[in-house]
Amino acid sequence: MSLVARHLEANGIPTLIIGSARDIVEHCGVPRFLYTDFPLGNPCGKPYDHDMQLSIISQAIALLRTATTANTTEKAPYIWSADNSWRDDYAKVDDSNREELARRGEERRRRQTEDKAEGIDRVAMIADG
Repeated sequence: MSLVARHLEANGIPTLIIGSARDIVEHCGVPRFLYTDFPLGNPCGKPYDHDMQLSIISQAIALLRTATTANTTEKAPYIWSADNSWRDDYAKVDDSNREELARRGEERRRRQTEDKAEGIDRVAMIADG
C-alpha cells in the first residue's frame, strides 16, 4: 500500500496511510502517515468502537489537509489496552501453541485442496476456534 501511495502522489493524487507497521511504512517514505499502535489488521481502532474509529478517521482527514511536508507521521492518541499485553501474544508461535497451529494449517490446506477439486476458486479463511 505504501508504494501505491507514493505512485499516486507522484501523479498528483493526495494520499494518506493509516496503519500499525510504523517501521515498514516510514521506510517506504509515504507522504502522510497516521500511526496507530494497534494489532495489525485494526488500523482504525477496536471493532465496534465507533467513537474511536470516527476520531481516528477525523484525525486522518485533518492530517491529509494540513501536512505540508513529505514523510509526515502523526500518532493517534489511543492505546489498544492499558498494559499493552496484546503485544506478548499477537501472532505468537512458540512451544505452547506450535502443534495446534500446525494442525489448523494442515486442516485449512486439506479444505482448500478439497474445495479446489470441487471447482471452488477461492477458499474463505475461516477461523476455527
